[in-house]
Amino acid sequence: MERGIIDRFEGEWVVIETEGTTRNILKSFLPEECKVGDAIIIENGAIRVDAHETAKRKTEAKQLMDELFE
Repeated sequence: MERGIIDRFEGEWVVIETEGTTRNILKSFLPEECKVGDAIIIENGAIRVDAHETAKRKTEAKQLMDELFE
């Protein structure tokens, strides 16, 4: 199992950060609901959104921004 974060979309490709490196994966291999910043799990050739990790990262980012702009 491998975990990653969707960094950006470039045409038909998705750039995913995984363990300090980046990978390009065809957009058609990802679930349609994927968006930039989503945490994903790659396992046995299948890719799925890790909703729990995505929500956790979003909350942490919001807390950091709130602290910066207080």
